[in-house]
Amino acid sequence: MTDSARQPIPRTPRSEVRARLIASASRAFAEEGYVAARIDEIAYAAGFTKGAIYSNFGSKQGLFAAVLQARADDELHRLLEATTGKLDVAETVGEIIAEEVTTDTERGRLSLEFAARAAHDDDVSIAWTAMRRQQRAIAEQAIIEVVERNGLTLTVEPADATLILHCITNGLSMEHLADPDRVDSNAIRKAVAATVRSITTRDTSP
Repeated sequence: MTDSARQPIPRTPRSEVRARLIASASRAFAEEGYVAARIDEIAYAAGFTKGAIYSNFGSKQGLFAAVLQARADDELHRLLEATTGKLDVAETVGEIIAEEVTTDTERGRLSLEFAARAAHDDDVSIAWTAMRRQQRAIAEQAIIEVVERNGLTLTVEPADATLILHCITNGLSMEHLADPDRVDSNAIRKAVAATVRSITTRDTSP
């Protein structure tokens, strides 16, 4: 046996395993829905067995929550980058959220499906609650950073600002799904920008 044959096969880093499973699950859930998507097929498409899903996410609902969380994280990172140094932060936030809501409608549909299942399934409800709390915690830190970077001051507590923006974004996503002609990108942009302006002021102190 050669030396090369004795070398152990390198293990795939955990971060890569999670990323590949989330990408595979995102496609499966979008195409088939939560109920029809099979975890063994999701794992196989990512190059793993279903055991990788259980060891990384605990359950199918945990994987579903991770898919939604990943999309929310991407949006927040983009928001932080795009608003830095902008004179009209409210308009920029409105533009970004409008684009996300109108171009990533699958996330809205998946969120509605998960919320509906959470109302009837205790395990899904637990995962849903944990995910929403995590999303709000991340969003709160992002909001604090955005206002500090851009010389703004919140007129409400950060947690309240987070809840306001979280709810209006989710509501607009649902309304866009129901009536995309009336609740279009422009309407969403204006609604979000007006909300941001109502809870922030410009810091003019020397």
